[in-house]
Amino acid sequence: MTTEIISKHGLVSKSPFELYMAFVDMRNFLQMLPEDKRQDVVADYDTITATVQGFKIGLMVKDRIPYSRIEFIDCGAPFSFGGALHFDASSDEPSRTDFHIEFHADLNLMMKMMLSGKIKEALDRVVDGLVSVSEGRIPEGLDEETMRKMQEELAKRQGGNQ
Repeated sequence: MTTEIISKHGLVSKSPFELYMAFVDMRNFLQMLPEDKRQDVVADYDTITATVQGFKIGLMVKDRIPYSRIEFIDCGAPFSFGGALHFDASSDEPSRTDFHIEFHADLNLMMKMMLSGKIKEALDRVVDGLVSVSEGRIPEGLDEETMRKMQEELAKRQGGNQ
């Protein structure tokens, strides 16, 4: 049974181009992880793979629509899942992005009941965190030092991609 979950929408203080470029390269996701979690994660431009509680879980870019959407599918996970990141220009301010996440997974009824609320909550936290970062605020759960390092790494990578 396919479970579909859509995050809340958030207005990010970056243009669709800038935001898309931060997510287009899967290696950028490594910079968002705490240092002690990176040793079990491997990434290249198209894929990211992690070992979590003994399970290998992978994510691969299925499709990129420049500055608009990045679609992902699983690659090497114990269940089938995927999703998409959406980068829509704000109708009021073209320098801001209406961002949201779609997620889908093949979950049985019991797993759906146990996980769908937690997945929705996690997706909403990602959106809220991205909005916070774009406005210069520290997202809930991060300290200033981690935030500074993430911003420096992303700025370096974005400079290399443009």
